[in-house]
Amino acid sequence: MKFYTNDGVEIVYDDFGEPDNQPIVILSGIGAYKEYWEATIEMLVSHHYRVINMDARNQGQSERTGKGLRMARHAQDLQELIEKLALKDPILMGNSMGAATMFAYVSLYGDQHVKAIIDVDQSPKMINDDTWKFGFKDIGWDDFHEVLKFPFGKATHKNFDNQLFAKLQALKQEYPYDAELNYPLLIDHATQDWRDIILHLSCPLLIICGKNSPYFNPEFGKATAKMSNQVSVEVVDNAGHLVMAEQPQEFNRVLLNFLGKL
Repeated sequence: MKFYTNDGVEIVYDDFGEPDNQPIVILSGIGAYKEYWEATIEMLVSHHYRVINMDARNQGQSERTGKGLRMARHAQDLQELIEKLALKDPILMGNSMGAATMFAYVSLYGDQHVKAIIDVDQSPKMINDDTWKFGFKDIGWDDFHEVLKFPFGKATHKNFDNQLFAKLQALKQEYPYDAELNYPLLIDHATQDWRDIILHLSCPLLIICGKNSPYFNPEFGKATAKMSNQVSVEVVDNAGHLVMAEQPQEFNRVLLNFLGKL
């Protein structure tokens, strides 16, 4: 399915499940594809959730553009899709920059109409400094512009199953990601600090960390939980940054347990 943002960018999304079921909106990380979530979507639909899975601008099958390369615009894209589909009190779930987009959404639109947020392996602050030691790898304010120009290195700890891997390889061939084009978005993403958003949350937030994430120390989850009693944390063993694709069964168990308490 497709829709066009108010600045004319074509966004591709999937919409699974019955229209009257509780909606869950999913966003992937920077450079990623919505197909990473297939095992989780299948589980959610079988448990009577409606799942909207979206490729952000410049990613997956959505349009490549030089417009709107900032977190605020990504949050607006999310808001426009929620409005288009008339989603009531959605649950927002994102991996990596997808989770940061959820925080940007709350920053702009509030969380009074959000049932819950699920953050999959995304620290609320990317840059390490005297106030926060759980950023992306070891980047600091003095070097992040240069470090982020280069490939991040392997995101996973455990390989995907063969069927998913083959599908992703085909998608990467047909819809290649342009890291140079999207570099301004990465810089904008890196400079954000969402700790004030978490401090004032009025809806539940689940953080799912990969114990073996090559990008974030899983201790960021415990540090974030100290900011608000709305935050709960789970750490998934033998998983890197893409927890939902590396350990789908355990990820789904943790997710379903959280959803059952809402």
